[in-house]
Amino acid sequence: MAIPVIYNFRSVRARWTSAIVAVLGIAGTVGVFVAMLSLARGFRATLVSSGAYDNAIIMRAGATSEMMSGVSLDSMKIIQDEPGVARVNGEPVVTSEVVVVAPFPLRETGTDANVQVRGVSANVLTVRRNVKIVDGRMFQPGLSELVVGHYARDSYSGLTVGRKVNFGGGEWTVVGIFDAGGSAFDSEVWCDSRILQDVYKRPNNIFQSVTVHLSSPDAFQAFKDAISKDPRLDVDVSREIDYYAKQSQAMTRLITFLGGLVAVVMGIGAIFGALNTMYSAVSERGREIAVMRALGFSAIAVVFSFLIEALLISLVGGAVGCVAVLPLNGFTTGAMNWQTFSHMAFAFSITPDLLVGGIIFALAMGVAGGLLPAIHAAVRPIATALRSL
Repeated sequence: MAIPVIYNFRSVRARWTSAIVAVLGIAGTVGVFVAMLSLARGFRATLVSSGAYDNAIIMRAGATSEMMSGVSLDSMKIIQDEPGVARVNGEPVVTSEVVVVAPFPLRETGTDANVQVRGVSANVLTVRRNVKIVDGRMFQPGLSELVVGHYARDSYSGLTVGRKVNFGGGEWTVVGIFDAGGSAFDSEVWCDSRILQDVYKRPNNIFQSVTVHLSSPDAFQAFKDAISKDPRLDVDVSREIDYYAKQSQAMTRLITFLGGLVAVVMGIGAIFGALNTMYSAVSERGREIAVMRALGFSAIAVVFSFLIEALLISLVGGAVGCVAVLPLNGFTTGAMNWQTFSHMAFAFSITPDLLVGGIIFALAMGVAGGLLPAIHAAVRPIATALRSL
């Protein structure tokens, strides 16, 4: 015979002060758990969205990032003639790129942070079709002009249209702001790759990567096979989206690990809070339990009843924690991208599956905090408890 669930609701209401303590402990733990996972997910989503499925990126064989790569001008000319490369008016849709890191002062603190400056070809907007100029214009090839991602404009001083900035020993004019759809490019500054090479005194025939727009997504394998079989080339080919997904892995794992560690430590505290609440309930209701056992309720029914009570408290705590963290969704923050050693802006991404995971985590803490007190309540001798009536 099962104990009515209404009994558990009334019990929690009667002991609301201790229940609130347990609810707040679980809510705080769930909030941190969901927030850290959404931070990791936002970082990954920002990098992954930088890549397009119908683009391919080519780097030096063995290079793990653009900063460690080098592709010669001769190789680039061979690559752009390979099968699978899209063409507009007979011209290959290819951008050869150079990447450097330059310090710019943050608006909030005035301290310098590393910004990734990307030298690109003039047709880069044809290659990366999710990037749009939203203010001003595109830079003119051959001039020391910059276009700035809107996150970079909002994060750093001096990166507004019409301003002149100095880095790398040269003076540059900001002529446009672009929106890259929330990708990592929004944190970058773009300019003509040839001018960037000249300012940094780099060889004009060496680029760090080449990105091509494919004639179709299905053309990737044929393009990759042609590159791999060409004895003149010593390069690696990846889908652009796969490259950026791989770039996100290290930082995502680090954030997830640290977030999990903090959540576990806080979870242990929340579990002890739940234990204290449930043991207190068992102590106060010893005679009630004895009467229920004498009336025919089994020990299993008592265990199940107390577990329902613990799960009720944890469910409320999990829901409170999820609701409390929801305002963070879409909130933009920034962190160092350890692959490029540059600062990158990204937004918290709280998704339904993360909220469900937070509720499950809360229920797990409820079971951990309620099981032992429930068993303790069920095995108490009936006769001893009844004598205290």
